[in-house]
Amino acid sequence: MSGDLQTVTMYRPIGPGELELVKASGYRRWPLRLPEQPIFYPVTNEQYAKEIAITWNIRESGVGFVTRFRVKKDFVDQFSIKKVGGEHHTEWWIPAERLEELNDNIVGLIEVIGEYRDEA
Repeated sequence: MSGDLQTVTMYRPIGPGELELVKASGYRRWPLRLPEQPIFYPVTNEQYAKEIAITWNIRESGVGFVTRFRVKKDFVDQFSIKKVGGEHHTEWWIPAERLEELNDNIVGLIEVIGEYRDEA
């Protein structure tokens, strides 16, 4: 048996409220979705995550964060990548009811790799 665990790197833009919930989990789990959030949308690249953090999270709360985390490839392979705009606007659509399963397949910690604030 090989000791090589294959993972996929995912990115997620978040605001301060969601960041507090991630911190409370020890940077190990995403919080459950709200009823009006039936899908969890991690994105495939940092550039897209940064655009969302700046465009949406700053508008909503004055600050946006970009996170990076790794998930076991066997789990991620169940979900196709959706292209939702430009060439780099790609994301996974993971049903909210599968989020705990995704959390169980995270390898390592959820890292904050970017923080963006309104410059005005």
